[in-house]
Amino acid sequence: MTRAVLSLLIVVALAGCQTLPRDGPSGRSVAGADQSGYVLVDLDAGVAERIRLVSAPTATSLAGADSDAPVDVIGIGDTLTVAIFEPSGTLFGPRGDGGSVQSGNQTLPPVTVDRSGGIGIPFAGSVRVVGLTAPQAAEAVRRSLVGKVAAPQVVVAIASNPSNGVTVLGEVRNPGRTSLNVNGNRVLDVIAAAGGASRPSEDVTVVVRRGSDSWTAPLSALNSEFGQNIRLAPGDQVNLIHRPRRYAAFGALGSVSETDMGAGELTLAGALGRAGGLDPQSANARAVMVFRFERPEVALALGLTQAPTPRGVPVVYRLDLAEPDGFFAAGRFLIQPDDVLYVPRSDSAEARKFFEFVQSITRVVYDVSVTSTLSND
Repeated sequence: MTRAVLSLLIVVALAGCQTLPRDGPSGRSVAGADQSGYVLVDLDAGVAERIRLVSAPTATSLAGADSDAPVDVIGIGDTLTVAIFEPSGTLFGPRGDGGSVQSGNQTLPPVTVDRSGGIGIPFAGSVRVVGLTAPQAAEAVRRSLVGKVAAPQVVVAIASNPSNGVTVLGEVRNPGRTSLNVNGNRVLDVIAAAGGASRPSEDVTVVVRRGSDSWTAPLSALNSEFGQNIRLAPGDQVNLIHRPRRYAAFGALGSVSETDMGAGELTLAGALGRAGGLDPQSANARAVMVFRFERPEVALALGLTQAPTPRGVPVVYRLDLAEPDGFFAAGRFLIQPDDVLYVPRSDSAEARKFFEFVQSITRVVYDVSVTSTLSND
């Protein structure tokens, strides 16, 4: 019985040479495999710099939403203040001693533009002001008083104009509605009025909706490209959506996780630091790898001829951190969203794992042998 068990376990141990579980492919298997599905690029400081020099295009844009619609006109629901000066004082002037008439001012209570687009003026009735600027509305009121008031002078001011407002929603500190004005009617102006973005700009997408149309762009593009910071139109809706950029880390690292990239740029050195660095007991420092679907223009700059897929050109960047130059390259190479950072185990670590497996089998064989001997006794 003992011999049978021993023979079976030895067979299992030998088979373990091929079946021991791994965290992922070894560095040798990545370099030696059929690379028809990807291209392997040795990463150094020169390669990292060439990648940096290829500017990232903005896949989406707000440029088509730029509006020249006036934002200083009166609309339905706006509140106006109307002041009337009457030199003759016939209608609005105070009465002096003996019934004498003096010139006077009349400031009307705040008045709201009704659904017909008009406001009520004493002795003039309803005056249509919708679609007019404040000076134009004052002129309309003045004309309505001609024949009733001698040489009236009118001043109209917009106390509040919700008709010229835009709504700001999503990842801002103070979502709500804000009014446009002639000096501050661009996207970044209304975002600032709402308290600014509550997330890193690299992780926020701005969506502008106008009627049935919508436009999208990263908030970071608005900060760096003036053409993206478009003028808004009354009634626009600005929505800031959180779309975090993440990368994954696997293999012989201090920790294995999917991690948010956070604000600003993240280098490979920084990503390794966040992952707790290489495991000193098992990592293969000569084969730190980044799996990425690279942009075709970057692949062209690197002289790669690999056919692109719908997601990009499959590239595996391999960095040798056993050499000092590797740390300079790691500090220049930028991690991109959806990158997979992988550090394989070294050959010595794999051998150690195998011998630990064999040792565990030997321990089982010993236990079976002892149990069988005691049973025979």
